[in-house]
Amino acid sequence: MKNKVALITGGSRGIGAATAKLLAQRGYQIAISHRERRKQAEDLVNELQSLGVTAIAARADITSEDEIVRLFEKVDQNLGPINSLVNNAAVIKPQMRVELMDSQRINEILRTNITGTLLCCREAIKRMSTKSGGSGGTIVNISSAASRSGSPNEYIDYAASKGAVDTLTIGLSQEVAGEGIRVNGVRPGFIYTEMHADGGEPDRIERVKSAIPLKRGGQAEEVAKAVAWLLSDESTFTTGSFIDVAGGK
Repeated sequence: MKNKVALITGGSRGIGAATAKLLAQRGYQIAISHRERRKQAEDLVNELQSLGVTAIAARADITSEDEIVRLFEKVDQNLGPINSLVNNAAVIKPQMRVELMDSQRINEILRTNITGTLLCCREAIKRMSTKSGGSGGTIVNISSAASRSGSPNEYIDYAASKGAVDTLTIGLSQEVAGEGIRVNGVRPGFIYTEMHADGGEPDRIERVKSAIPLKRGGQAEEVAKAVAWLLSDESTFTTGSFIDVAGGK
């Protein structure tokens, strides 16, 4: 069986960290990227290594093309070419109506959530594509249920960026299907992560959970299981598809 090498962007906390732990338990060699949380990333790497796998952490600003290129080169040097990419890095800003947003806020979200994701896909394809001598691979893009709801009065800019991620997932899946690469998406709903604090409302899920059909928020580990399935050989006939992990919302 070929060596399983996974890169998880934004992997130091939340869904990214939960995914890293689950994949390590399943025998993947793991690389995580982080922008600011070096201590969290290093602690996670130590935990992953205790499971008997090789794991590394690398600082990378996903808004920087040069840093993305260096990130993939570091993975090449330490783990070998990746065959699994989880595009998890994303930013959200405090809740705000559109008429109050400025271009700096909007562009930061778009550069991270769309441009960064696209560039990471580019670098992965260069390594995975059978057309380029690779042995194939899988890409999972972490989108959001916000791409369906639009997040009015809260995060329309974030929701729009995730709508673009959905479109990217569909188009790219068709573009590289004949090159041994599958591309799918996972759309988490209201999940208990630190990201809600970034949006200015740490207890947001407690406010909205009564409107979720399952009447609760989700856990990062529940999202990780969907990601792991899409990366696995159990989903070999699945591409261009999405799993909603949103409690029915």
